[in-house]
Amino acid sequence: MAQKGLQLDLETFSCSICLDLLKDPVTVPCGHSYCMNCVKTHWDEEEEKKIYSCPQCRQTFPSKPVLVKNTMLAVLVEELKKTGLQAAPADHCYARPEDVACDFCTERKLKAQKSCLQCLASFCEKHLQPHFEVAPLKKHKLVEPSKKLQENVCSRHDEVMKMFCRTDQQSICYLCSLDEHKGHDTVPAAAERTEKQRELEVSRQNIQQRIQDREKDVKLLQQEVEDINGSADKAVEGSEKIFTEMIRLMEKRRSDVKQQVRSQQQTEVSRVRELQEKLEQEITELKRRDSELEKLSHTQDHNQFLHDYPSLSPLCESTHSSSINIRPLRYFEDVTAAVSEVRDKLEDVLREKWTNISQRVTEVDVLLSEPQPKTRADFLQYSCDITLDPNTAHTHLLLSDGNRKVTRTDQQQSYSSHPDRFNGRCQVLSPESLTGRCYWELERGGEGVRVAVAYKNISRTGGGSESEFGFNDKSWMLLCYNNSYNFYSNNVSTPVSGPPSSRVGVYLDHKAGILSFYSISETMTLLHRVQTTFTQPLHAGLLIYRRSSAELCKLK
Repeated sequence: MAQKGLQLDLETFSCSICLDLLKDPVTVPCGHSYCMNCVKTHWDEEEEKKIYSCPQCRQTFPSKPVLVKNTMLAVLVEELKKTGLQAAPADHCYARPEDVACDFCTERKLKAQKSCLQCLASFCEKHLQPHFEVAPLKKHKLVEPSKKLQENVCSRHDEVMKMFCRTDQQSICYLCSLDEHKGHDTVPAAAERTEKQRELEVSRQNIQQRIQDREKDVKLLQQEVEDINGSADKAVEGSEKIFTEMIRLMEKRRSDVKQQVRSQQQTEVSRVRELQEKLEQEITELKRRDSELEKLSHTQDHNQFLHDYPSLSPLCESTHSSSINIRPLRYFEDVTAAVSEVRDKLEDVLREKWTNISQRVTEVDVLLSEPQPKTRADFLQYSCDITLDPNTAHTHLLLSDGNRKVTRTDQQQSYSSHPDRFNGRCQVLSPESLTGRCYWELERGGEGVRVAVAYKNISRTGGGSESEFGFNDKSWMLLCYNNSYNFYSNNVSTPVSGPPSSRVGVYLDHKAGILSFYSISETMTLLHRVQTTFTQPLHAGLLIYRRSSAELCKLK
C-alpha cells in the first residue's frame, strides 16, 4: 500500500501530456500543472482556432494565458529526482491480454521487454536489469518477448531442450539424447540452427531472385498490355478514320448522283413543258380555225359562202410530227440499276477483303513466355553468323569476302556443276539452316536486291515461279528496288512503305511463325511483318539485280 501511495504522489507531480515528471512546471488558470514546453506545444496547435483550453479538464480561456514557472512545484520535483524515484508507468506500459507480461511483477504486471531462454521467464525493463549487471546472468540468451517459452522445456525430463535430433527431426534435452534418442544423429540446437539458417538464407536468396524476375516479368506484361491496348486503339482509330472517309466518299457520290438526276430531271421536264406549251398553243389556234370553218359551213347564202371562203388564210403546217413517240417508261431506272451494280461490286470487294482484315486481327498473338525483341540491342542478342553457299549461287553471281558478299556480274563464273545451284534466277541461299530466333543484316548496293528466306526444297531449275523467291509457297521475299519496297509471298504482292536505307535487317522467330524486315539507319523501322506457320527449317536467300550487290554484315 505504501508503494501504491508513493506512486499516487509521483503521478501528482507528472505531466499529463508527456506522462513524465514535470520539467519547468507551470500552472494554468484552472489549476492543472504541465511542463512548460508541453503546454506551449499544445496551445500552438490550437493557434488557428483561437481557442486555448486545458488538456486535462478542457476548460477554455478567452486568450492565451501567460505561463510563469511554478517555483514550488519545481523544487518538489527536484527533491523527488534526488530520491531516485520515477513516475509511475503510463497505462500503455502495462501488459494487455495480447502482450507478454513480466513474470516478476507482483502487482499490476508490466509488458515484458525480453524473454530469457535459460531462465524460461519474461522480464519488464526493471526486472531485466540483473541480466545486464550480474555476471552469471549476462551469459543468458535474451530474445524478444515470447509466450512459448515452455515449449523449450522437455515434457518428459523437465529440462531445457538444447539439442536437436536430426534422425527424428525434433528438439530434445540432454537426457533424451541418452535415452530414447541414444545412437541418433544429435547436435547442439545452436549448430542445427546455424545449418538451417544457411539453408534459409539460400532459400531467401532464391525467393528474392524469383521475386525480382517475376516483378520484371510483371512489368514486361504490363508493357505488353499497354502496347496491345495502344495498338488496338490505333487500329480502331485508323479503321474508323478510313471507314469515315469511305462513308464520306459514298455520301459525296450519293449527293452527286442525286444532284445529277435532279438536274437532268429539270432539263427534261423543261423540254417537255416547252413542247407541251407549243402544242397547246397550236391546239388553241386549230380550235379557233375549226370554229370559223364551222361557222362558214353553216352559211346558207351560196354567194356569201363563196365570197367569204377565199378570205380564210391557209392552215399553217405543224412544226411537230403528227404523233409524239414516247420511249418505254424507264426514264431513270437505268441509274438505279447502275447504282445497284456498284453496291453489288462493293459488297463483293468487302466480302473478299474482309477475310484478309479478319485474318490480320486474329494474327495478333502475344507470346507471353517469350516477349519479342523491341530495340536493336534486343535483336542483336539473336544475331546469326550467316554466309552464302557457293553450291547454290547462280553462275552470274560472284561471291567474295568469305562468301559474305555477292555481286551480279555479266561474266559467267566457273562454278562446278551441282544439283543445288539455281540456273534460272540469279539467286543464292545460305548453307546455314535457320530455326528458333535469328537476326541478320545486310548492306545492299546498286539498283535492286531481293531479301528472302526459303525452304531447302525450293526448285533450283528454270525461270518459273516455282524457283523464284516470293512467287511460291516455299519462300518469302522483300523486294528492295532503289528507294521502294514490296513484299512477295506465294505470288501475292504487298506494297510496303518505309524510310529508304542501304541496310536491311531480318528477324525470324521460327517457332512463333514471325518474319520481320527492318530498315536500318540511325533508327530501326519495321517495314513488314509476317505471321504464318513454318513447317521446315529456313535458309536466308538473296536475288541480285544487274549492277547490284549485297553483303551480309558481321554483327558479333
